[in-house]
Amino acid sequence: MITNLSDSPAKTQEAILLHLKKAGELTVNDLCDMLKITSMAVRRHLVGLQKDGLILSRMVRQERGRPTYKYKLSDKAASLFPQAGSTLALDLLDAIYEQSGSKGVMDLLSIRNKKRLERLKARVENKTLAERVAEVAKIFSEEGYMTEWEALPNGNFIVYQRHCAVHEMADKYRQLCAMEPQMMESLLQVPVTREKYILRNDPICAYVIKPQEQV
Repeated sequence: MITNLSDSPAKTQEAILLHLKKAGELTVNDLCDMLKITSMAVRRHLVGLQKDGLILSRMVRQERGRPTYKYKLSDKAASLFPQAGSTLALDLLDAIYEQSGSKGVMDLLSIRNKKRLERLKARVENKTLAERVAEVAKIFSEEGYMTEWEALPNGNFIVYQRHCAVHEMADKYRQLCAMEPQMMESLLQVPVTREKYILRNDPICAYVIKPQEQV
């Protein structure tokens, strides 16, 4: 039984789950190309993962030929990926909310973000914007967000988070989600806009970063 996942999966089923996490949805042919194994082997692993309730499938009709199927992770599979938010942290937020409401939660998270920024700002000092973007992506990856970045042809940058490391808490306290672009802006010193959002049923969170001269 699969109990948790890392960026370096040791088993084929773990690799399938990791690829689905990063891509959102994949076909059998996609997985064959990625894993370099036969379609029969891929289908055997998919059957096992569906039996365990870790993946879902949907039929996609083609203009020609037989329909194909696309596979994605189930909600149950989310527990296999790193979660930075512990039960203790959620209990603490619940206690603050009961005592001081939404404002109390936001005040606490703001204090935490300020301390976090003070600790991290040295990592982006004296760097170009591209270097700062790379470092910010690294920081979030270290915290379990499966983060990647790239430079766009128009001069902007984009940061992808393929996993929400605080999903359980963020689903209840959306104030956490407001903190992420604020933290990025503080470290990058340029505007950051969230374009995709896991809690709005996008497969990833994505942030567009614009150099100051474009603003």
